[in-house]
Amino acid sequence: METMPENACVFFHECKGCGAMLRPKAGDCCVFCSYGDVPCPPVQGQQRCCDR
Repeated sequence: METMPENACVFFHECKGCGAMLRPKAGDCCVFCSYGDVPCPPVQGQQRCCDR
């Protein structure tokens, strides 16, 4: 479980369990949109994510 920032996108995240470096999947703006239970706050608010 990770805390999602409300004012920044996370493009890379190192898994604390296995050490894998996570990157957004094609078409996603951040790792939370790719791997999270919910999309990042800008997408939840129907806004553009991470200036994309």
